[in-house]
Amino acid sequence: MGINKSKENQHCGTKPKKIAFGIAPLGIVSIGIVPMGVISIGVVPMGVFSFGAVAMGIVNLSVVGMGIISAGVTTMGIWEYSPNSHKNHHNHSKQISNSNKENMMSDLFNTKDFLPHQ
Repeated sequence: MGINKSKENQHCGTKPKKIAFGIAPLGIVSIGIVPMGVISIGVVPMGVFSFGAVAMGIVNLSVVGMGIISAGVTTMGIWEYSPNSHKNHHNHSKQISNSNKENMMSDLFNTKDFLPHQ
């Protein structure tokens, strides 16, 4: 029994194509439902440069984006642009004092009893 190496037997372990289309295509440039590659265009693209509805990668242009540089309606990243970004006030220089740390740690394992006592 030999191994079938036909073009129809494509799976995630195969070598990426230069341009790939379809459902979960893997290529340098990939276009599809969940494309993966250097340049990804689709519904849920994952790649270095991602363009689509929900993008994950280094540079994203999408409705919802997660990456280093992200632009879209709802974004998460180091550098991000969103039409609603003026509403977000990130304070990265916020310091927590030692007394606040102690209060946070003491409250960490406190539990509340939600069941009525009988």
